[in-house]
Amino acid sequence: MKTDAFALRHIGPRETDLQHMLKTIGVDSIEQLVYETLPDDIRLKAPLNLDPAMTEYEFANHIQELGKKNKVFKSYIGLGYHPTIVPAPIQRNIFENPGWYTAYTPYQAEIAQGRLEAILNFQTTVIELTGMEIANASLLDEGTAAAEAMALLFDVRTRDQKKNNTNKFFVSEEILPQTLSVLQTRSTPIGIELVVGNHETFDFSTEFFGAILQYPGKYGQVNDYSAFVAKAKENEIKVAFAADILSLAALTSPGEMGAAVVVGTSQRFGVPMGYGGPHAAYFATKEEYKRSMPGRIIGVSIDVNGNRALRMALGTREQHIKREKATSNICTAQVLLAVMAGMYAVYHGPEGLKYIANKVHASAVTTAEALNKIGVSQINSAYFDTILVKADAQKVKAVAEKNEVNFFYVDADTISISLNETTSVSDINQIVAIFAEALGKETVSVSELTEASQLPASLERTSSFLTHDVFNNHHSESQLMRYIKKLERKDLSLNHSMISLGSCTMKLNAASEMLPLSMPNWNSIHPFAPVEQAEGYITMLKKLEQQLNVITGFAGTTLQPNSGAQGEYAGLMAIRAYHMSRNEGHRNVCLIPSSAHGTNPASAAMAGMKIIVTKTTPEGNIDVEDLREKAIEHKDDLSCLMVTYPSTHGVFESSIIEITKLIHDNGGLVYMDGANMNAQVGLTNPATIGADVCHLNLHKTFAIPHGGGGPGVGPICVNEKLVPFLPTNPILKVGGEQAITAISSAPYGSALVCLISYGYITMMGAEGLKSATEHAILNANYMKSRFEGHYPILYTGECGRAAHEMILDCRAFKENGIEVGDIAKRLMDYGFHAPTVSFPVAGTLMIEPTESEDLAELDRFCDALISIRKEIEAATADDKNNVLKNAPHTLAMLTTDSWDFPYTREKAAYPLEYIADNKFWPSVRRVDDAYGDRNLVCSCAPIEAYMES
Repeated sequence: MKTDAFALRHIGPRETDLQHMLKTIGVDSIEQLVYETLPDDIRLKAPLNLDPAMTEYEFANHIQELGKKNKVFKSYIGLGYHPTIVPAPIQRNIFENPGWYTAYTPYQAEIAQGRLEAILNFQTTVIELTGMEIANASLLDEGTAAAEAMALLFDVRTRDQKKNNTNKFFVSEEILPQTLSVLQTRSTPIGIELVVGNHETFDFSTEFFGAILQYPGKYGQVNDYSAFVAKAKENEIKVAFAADILSLAALTSPGEMGAAVVVGTSQRFGVPMGYGGPHAAYFATKEEYKRSMPGRIIGVSIDVNGNRALRMALGTREQHIKREKATSNICTAQVLLAVMAGMYAVYHGPEGLKYIANKVHASAVTTAEALNKIGVSQINSAYFDTILVKADAQKVKAVAEKNEVNFFYVDADTISISLNETTSVSDINQIVAIFAEALGKETVSVSELTEASQLPASLERTSSFLTHDVFNNHHSESQLMRYIKKLERKDLSLNHSMISLGSCTMKLNAASEMLPLSMPNWNSIHPFAPVEQAEGYITMLKKLEQQLNVITGFAGTTLQPNSGAQGEYAGLMAIRAYHMSRNEGHRNVCLIPSSAHGTNPASAAMAGMKIIVTKTTPEGNIDVEDLREKAIEHKDDLSCLMVTYPSTHGVFESSIIEITKLIHDNGGLVYMDGANMNAQVGLTNPATIGADVCHLNLHKTFAIPHGGGGPGVGPICVNEKLVPFLPTNPILKVGGEQAITAISSAPYGSALVCLISYGYITMMGAEGLKSATEHAILNANYMKSRFEGHYPILYTGECGRAAHEMILDCRAFKENGIEVGDIAKRLMDYGFHAPTVSFPVAGTLMIEPTESEDLAELDRFCDALISIRKEIEAATADDKNNVLKNAPHTLAMLTTDSWDFPYTREKAAYPLEYIADNKFWPSVRRVDDAYGDRNLVCSCAPIEAYMES
């Protein structure tokens, strides 16, 4: 056994298991299985041209040495990113804890009550600090959250505004530059006209439907926007605020000023800068706009016993249902980071947050006063944490960088200085000394922070916030540690059992990939730091782009998109820019098979495309003749085809080369959805099948953890014709020569977690990556073979094989009174998270085991579903009191004196022998979704306050 080979640790099945697995499938070798699964004409003819695989020890040394090339300067750049103190108990017990970072999106609420409560805490924090009525469970970053606010306000225009096509959106010139760039990207395709200007001279014309203000402004100015909002309201213009969340502990909330939407980032609530991400954005609005709100909302409901239970609410808003009518394609939240930010609020409580905010403000005031004493004037009339000073920027920059300090240089004689939670009195003295040296003045010394305030009296916060017990009971480390553990115990994550979600690829997130994220040399860099200070990052990111180019067969990559759906949008925007560059901007028809993921049509609509749905055959494949007919019909306006490969049905379609050629012959390009790339790496690639662009889910195929629903990273890889159009950033130039404007706020998106995928590829090497793909196919087909005779397999390839996932058809069980949801809930009693339920076909289970699961775990899961199949056989349509309908069974049920069920307690809790050895107990019974939708509560208010009369 080659113990230093990382692939050996990542891939589950042992060499000794292979013969049994292959025999069960009915093949002689993995090579034969792959041959029977993939069309031969798309197989790669040579191994991937990647560097030899590193061992885990070699990678640990390599990444540490590379990290030393990053220079961690004191950062006062601001612009939405600030050094923060990550409380050690949150770092150790959440950020570095697989019980938290390997959980999946809480679609199965009964085994996700811990993280649902943590997200509810985050929502409550946002609602109360912003003064709004409802908040979601986080978005991707501040720039994209602002774009979502714009889209929401466009969607909720008055009837007259829609009738008159009122399409102008006012953007304050105080907005963060990266936010403006994202707004520019998102506005144009959907017909919104941005007007950037000074809010004080805005004319409130009837041509405007909405406006967005920055609070405080990008260089620190704090404005009282009450009069602006009141005047806008008179003219039926709805106003969004982009607000610094820490400032809201000291400043009047936007809600109190009449805001319609408030967005921002929660990064400075205990989340490292990480060269730009990941960070949880927040989004809060009025309850009347809840049906147009993007993303997910965690709501309070009850279980069948009437006990308080949490769940994801308002599922009907999601793009999977609305498809091309959706106003957003959001599919991912930044859950792990939202959990950290929410727990930061729990740990510090309202008084702690006020203390931190006041200390930051006092640091800014003290710095301004000291600089004034040496003749450096501060020009903001009111400010929270950022001062704007007049001085020779070139001279100051030279001295500052010599002292390892970064400011933001607005122009030749204006400098912005953003103070933060980590700033000490000695830091202030260093700042003053830098200016004194640069200007040839004698420095002055500060011994303590001033108590003076530079906030307008009218804007000093008087309203209370975070009064709920949870924010006032966990301020010692012991209390917080136990609270975090209490929540963790309620959640089923990968550290307990496999999570076989089809299309979601819940593979191992190896510890050696995760460790660098805690290193200060990697997590403490500001995304707009001078590029020469980020040499380690640039080297790593460029190498990762190169690795992904090799894997996909393409010529260029951008890592900027923060999710798979954002990658879809980026790819379509690159295609749009390509057609426009050729004076073919009229090409706007996007062909999408009916089996596509729900984000595909939503992304295409956001990119301003006209969506034409093509048929699928009874076997689940693309109907080539229908596609041909529609491609020819729309050849003059054809922009692209969106295709998932292997298909969402878990099949490598043999006609893929014919399909892509057909699109190219009619003037279009091919976008390949990379959700199922787990079945391609090393065997085939998007370039070989004829695609022009693909997105990759680094949080699926390339080992970034899902973190309860995020972080996600969705880079796009493109061929040579699309390289010029890769997105840029207004502060740090990246992307192509004819780059589209920004897709997300940071130049490289969620750069910190890209270390994970870089580590995965670097330690797996070409051979390991190919082996991972082969074992993903092996594991899926082994499970398929075990299920045959118990469950119908809905779709298979031409040789009867599955790709890396399969769909079990459960629709016939309705004759026994059993729905697919009952199977999902009963699996919890067996210690498993359900596979993907009712997607892409209603009444089915889509199962993807991944290559990381070993034979014993595969067998445990198969045994569980086969056992459930026998339970289904015993059920009848008129019997609602059976073990499936009552699932899941909680410990409280099992330990009561009465037992009113026609089966034993043992049958309920321990249906198979192995379960007793490692029993997982759901913490609530089946959640009442209908009750939760009728009584939408998305904050920590006690359930009694909302009980139906």
